[in-house]
Amino acid sequence: MKLVIFALDGLFDTGLTVLLDTFATANELAVAQGFPAPPFEVRLVGVRSRIRTAHGLSTPVELASAVGHADWVVVPAPNVRQPERLVEALERRDMRAAMAYLRTWHAGGVGVAAACIGTFLLAEAGLLDNREATTTWSLAPFFRQRYPAVNLDDSRMVVASHRVVTAGSAMGHLDLALWLLRQTSPELATLVARFMLIDKRSSQAEYIIPDHLAHADPLVERFERWARNNLASGFSLQAAAAALAVGPRTLQRRTEAVLGKSPLAFFQDLRIERAQNLVSIGYDIETIASEVGYADSATLRTLLRRRLGRGVRELRAEMR
Repeated sequence: MKLVIFALDGLFDTGLTVLLDTFATANELAVAQGFPAPPFEVRLVGVRSRIRTAHGLSTPVELASAVGHADWVVVPAPNVRQPERLVEALERRDMRAAMAYLRTWHAGGVGVAAACIGTFLLAEAGLLDNREATTTWSLAPFFRQRYPAVNLDDSRMVVASHRVVTAGSAMGHLDLALWLLRQTSPELATLVARFMLIDKRSSQAEYIIPDHLAHADPLVERFERWARNNLASGFSLQAAAAALAVGPRTLQRRTEAVLGKSPLAFFQDLRIERAQNLVSIGYDIETIASEVGYADSATLRTLLRRRLGRGVRELRAEMR
């Protein structure tokens, strides 16, 4: 597989090195396992002949204009976390040039992939329109606002859609690298994951911090405060809307626009977060169920397993 890593100034150092190290490890293990040659040819390219990372490390790269055939182009994340700064970065001349290259390569049949904030470059280039995608959960509300044509599911770790692949937050670069490895050899991908101690993570859901997302919108932030104060009482859309002095439809539309989910689903997220916290403290399951508004513990057990893939016993074991 011929891989091009498209490096731009100010990129997230860890994202770049994770990609390089994972494919280097794969090549080394493949040869040791009897492959006739390293399966991955990796090239580092850029708009200019040298790039400087967010931590100030300078490295030479090939010019993107010199790239011939490639199977995949991978975009590491820029090291930008605030929406205002990200908008400024996306307007940079080198970013705009990179988007033009990405559109041309994809139109020519090259697969395009990005992780974390790198997914914004694909969206800005129009490559995610009318496709399923994921992104870093922390900027999902901003992503939805800026790219309404994208079918975003920020709970997922990796989403593949017609030779365009997106991966989730920060260390999603690892998950993206493993996805690309599996396209060549699932066995090799498993071997690399074991050597590098990479856990399989199909979802970002359990890492999401609900109140961080809620702060992206004043009404949703108020709803989040109301929900936390009423976890033990249970959810009522009418009661929430009345307390916030808005109509139920307004609250429903706003949470779906900002969070990509209904008020009830967000309320359930807060229940899960609170339940996990109480599990870590050592509360018994019946008390926890009562604290988050369930009359019996069986319903809470079902919710935890459905959302997290683990029950109370597994959660307690992880926290020891």
